[in-house]
Amino acid sequence: MQLSSQDIDGAQVIRVEEDRIDAAVAIQFKDRMREIAGNGGRIILDLGQVGFVDSSGLGAIVAVMKFLAPAGRLELAALTPNVSKVFHMTRMDSVFTIHLQAPGQGHGHAA
Repeated sequence: MQLSSQDIDGAQVIRVEEDRIDAAVAIQFKDRMREIAGNGGRIILDLGQVGFVDSSGLGAIVAVMKFLAPAGRLELAALTPNVSKVFHMTRMDSVFTIHLQAPGQGHGHAA
């Protein structure tokens, strides 16, 4: 599970450098996120390269959100159309703050 991290405008932006978060990598994703984002604060997960998330992947993202709370906050950015559909259909788009783009790639916020 390839993740990269950089600090931009007071947030830690973690970019998923994979095309899917599914059952095959969900546990690895959670473990890597805990390593990288363990200090909490404002974490923005850049999903711009991820074209597919299954229920295990969605569960892993929610697990990371719960792990970070209450000291940290997980936000999402740059959802591809298929991933956005999964978050909308499961109503997880009302749980997460979702940005149109990750910081450093322009400005925008999806309601």
